[in-house]
Amino acid sequence: MAGTLATSIFLKFQKKFKVRCTTLIIEAYYTSKSSNTISLDMEENDITAILHMYLDENPKRKNWKIFTNREDHQFNKTAIPVKGFAAKFSRIDLRFSKFWNDNEEYKYFVEAKNLKENDSDLKRRYITTGIDNFLLGGKYCDCEGFLVGYILEGSVDKCVDGINKLLMKDGRKNELIEKLQPFLSIDSHLSKHQKKEIDHLFLNYVN
Repeated sequence: MAGTLATSIFLKFQKKFKVRCTTLIIEAYYTSKSSNTISLDMEENDITAILHMYLDENPKRKNWKIFTNREDHQFNKTAIPVKGFAAKFSRIDLRFSKFWNDNEEYKYFVEAKNLKENDSDLKRRYITTGIDNFLLGGKYCDCEGFLVGYILEGSVDKCVDGINKLLMKDGRKNELIEKLQPFLSIDSHLSKHQKKEIDHLFLNYVN
């Protein structure tokens, strides 16, 4: 009974933590829009750096005691420790973390990708270096997290439709990205895969 109760409490904590992380990202997005700091020719790391600055400065983050850092290196325990070995570690764009029950740390990760309606290479890259990296065999398969797409041309719906067409072409019709209920005025999206579901957040900088 005690174990079941502890699990239930942790799942509630986990859900609240994920909502708060998403809230910080979205509020940083709105700040970047209102301050006009994002240009459509920026690389995804540029946009992520700006968003991280805004979410880091958000008083809610401090009140919620959430820690963040950019380009979190995923340590490879199987790597042979020789000169330069750390440079080959995979890096994920953002990491959120918070301590639960005083001594257990929970981490939540974000991988971000640029997207354009008329750029099929970016949509393909969203799949191969985004979605697939969170799945079995991927670089982030052991990470709990979600994907963020920066829309730099066209619309969210057109970009998502283009990604789904590529998934269909690959024979992955059961893994399509679906639109869910809006959160903070932004449509939530979800894709279901074998043994894992991935949340997607698409931030439109076109309008």
